[in-house]
Amino acid sequence: METNGSVMDEEKTRLSSVSNETSTRYGSIADSLPTDEPSTAETTVLSSRRSYITVAVLCYVNLINYMDRYTIAGVLLSIQKFFDITDSTSGLLQTVFICSFIILAPIFGYLGDRYNRKFIMIGGLSVWVVMTLSSSFYFWLLVLLRALVGTGEASYSTIAPTIIGDLFSGAKRTVMISAFYIFIPVGSGLGYIIGSSVANATGDWRWALRLNPILGSLGLFLLAVFCPNPPRGASDGHGGSTIEHTSYLEDVKYLLKNKSFVWSSLGVTAMAFLTGALAFWTPIFLSRAQVAQGIQPPCNTEPCDTSDSYIFGVVTVMTGILGVSLGSTISRKLRDRVPNADPLICAVGMLGSAPCFFAAIVLASTSIPATYVFIGIGETLLSLNWAVLADILLYVVVPTRRATAEALQIMVCHLLGDAGSPYLLGSISDALRTYQPDSHTWSFRSLEYSFLLCPFVGVLGGLFFLMTALYITKDRKNAEGSLCPLHNSSEPSQHASSQKLLFLTTQIDNTHTISTGP
Repeated sequence: METNGSVMDEEKTRLSSVSNETSTRYGSIADSLPTDEPSTAETTVLSSRRSYITVAVLCYVNLINYMDRYTIAGVLLSIQKFFDITDSTSGLLQTVFICSFIILAPIFGYLGDRYNRKFIMIGGLSVWVVMTLSSSFYFWLLVLLRALVGTGEASYSTIAPTIIGDLFSGAKRTVMISAFYIFIPVGSGLGYIIGSSVANATGDWRWALRLNPILGSLGLFLLAVFCPNPPRGASDGHGGSTIEHTSYLEDVKYLLKNKSFVWSSLGVTAMAFLTGALAFWTPIFLSRAQVAQGIQPPCNTEPCDTSDSYIFGVVTVMTGILGVSLGSTISRKLRDRVPNADPLICAVGMLGSAPCFFAAIVLASTSIPATYVFIGIGETLLSLNWAVLADILLYVVVPTRRATAEALQIMVCHLLGDAGSPYLLGSISDALRTYQPDSHTWSFRSLEYSFLLCPFVGVLGGLFFLMTALYITKDRKNAEGSLCPLHNSSEPSQHASSQKLLFLTTQIDNTHTISTGP
């Protein structure tokens, strides 16, 4: 009987092992029961009220991040005069910031798919507050610390959208993502407005940089108190799934095979090139246009007139709110009827904005009001894309690879986009300016000619989004299909498990009968 008992124990062990093997797996998701008790943070179901508060906090921090990014552009004319630097050197201020962003984004994406996302964001934002406050003193210290400021945005931008994706699904997710991304143009516009206003009020452009870390400290407190770390994939119906750690190389291979992700990332790259160049140089471009027309005198000593930054900021805020709201509304209404509506909206936004920006550049030498009109139309069309792009990534990539996908997209779009575009346009402008270095009119023309590169990049971005539209339906079904067993509580796998259980139980009974005899 001891032998029989031993056989029975052996078979039960095998049965338990087979039962575990039949658990549904996909990529880095394993829907098996964890061997260790999961942490409370990963299993607690959040109330709707807590989820909305979390989104509000994330939106506030996103607002402050983009305010800080474009405060420099709002007072750039004063910075140029104070340090006596050229256009290409000025462009370095944005380039070094984006370069650190590029380097750190994949690291935070890797960590965000594996560790506590709340703590990662708090750590990154803490570095951002300290570096931003310290960067308002000397130029090369300003350049160095602007590079380190990218730490905060790299940690936050890669992780925050994935938290929203885990709190909401379907139409609610689209609305919440829209609310989050609407603060990109709003924050950018407020960066110009507050930067120019504080510089004018204090007579010192440095105070424009010192305000943001104060507001950021409040965001850090709110993040620590109110932001949870929800289970990955909770809104997709498998919040109880545990993470089976895959290598970073496996995650990257998965993403490179996802054609919608690849083409949309190239589209985002073109959009980043366009927005980065326009956002950084437009206030100075408009100021030089007015000097060339004789509307205002040139700035010889700082503080310089920052009224163009203020007006451009107001236009950016208004068009951003309108564009993001319009884009998300069109997306919700068309998505059920047109499966590839989202990339088509992005394509229309890019292709439509290109001729508007071209007209704005050409008209700047003759009519400032007409220039602002076309800038407003172009920015509205461009802002259609913000929320839609984030939603595309969330539904074509499985939940446990979303932070990595965000990080890779951020790295590519900034590396080939706005990391180089401000410096590139500044270098082209400097090269052209050498022909007539003392002419204010040629100073405007040199920047105008360098600006003409932007509309062509916009057209290229539109074509990338049209390519995305060809694959997005298939890739979305693949992502949803990979989660289907998890949604259905593993009905197929349970059926397979029950078949194996029945077979092994029969084998155990047969073994028992053979061992004991009739």
